[in-house]
Amino acid sequence: MTIQQHTAAASGTYAIGGDLTVNRLGYGTMQLTGPGVWGDPKDPEEAVRVLRRTAELGVNFIDTADAYGPFTADLLLHKALHPYKDDLVIATKAGLTRSGPNDWRPVGRPEYLRQQALLSLRHLGLERIDLFQLHRIDAKVPLEEQIGELAKLREEGIIRHIGLSQVSVDEIKAAAKIAPIASVQNLYNLSKRDSEDVLNYCEANDIAFIPWFPLATGALAQAGGPLDAIAAKYDAKPSQIALAWLLKRSKVMLPIPGTSRVAHVEENIAAAGITLSDEDFNALSALA
Repeated sequence: MTIQQHTAAASGTYAIGGDLTVNRLGYGTMQLTGPGVWGDPKDPEEAVRVLRRTAELGVNFIDTADAYGPFTADLLLHKALHPYKDDLVIATKAGLTRSGPNDWRPVGRPEYLRQQALLSLRHLGLERIDLFQLHRIDAKVPLEEQIGELAKLREEGIIRHIGLSQVSVDEIKAAAKIAPIASVQNLYNLSKRDSEDVLNYCEANDIAFIPWFPLATGALAQAGGPLDAIAAKYDAKPSQIALAWLLKRSKVMLPIPGTSRVAHVEENIAAAGITLSDEDFNALSALA
């Protein structure tokens, strides 16, 4: 397998909310910022090149958030890709505030969520946000007020679909009683599958599942280990096999690997062309 052989289209497609069809292998912008997801990246021009190469390789689903920088990733997206292609779906989030590197604090007050949605429109240069995700549920604010405000934004045409992030099955069910939920973004990868029940629920209810931190392989990728051995069979890297495993795991899975280097973007997207055998998929599934 060579990097040039495949684009994101090889990952197949999925329709978020039933009407936003995207190639399943996407891109996440969190690594386009400075250390601690704070401030500007060390090389802003490379960040722009990363985004443009991502689009060239067929990625039409990009996940970002107001908290990345804050707004650093959004402004880089605008610089690199605006005016956007008609098929590009940009998903963003609000609900986590920042006061410094690696500092994340939930704020779900309705007026704050509305303010951030409008700021995201401005920074991204959009007329409507295709997928607006509640970055975290704020325990200090009734869920009805948080999801209710997103429902109002949807009715007003400011956002198209509503998503959730880092939630349980019960929280999805509770939110869905207030407004339709199109996606869930939880921590999930080959070596960490605490959200297996959430993934199963999403699959059963045709809700997009967006795994964040999708490339984590941990000890599974040690030299000579089982993941390393399977990667060698496909002339691939362990991280590529980890992505291929996610894509095969579920039809609703939309991995969003992020990187700040063009070479890594090409490597990640090449994983779209890897089709694991059932035997290898099952062997990987049994590892964690």
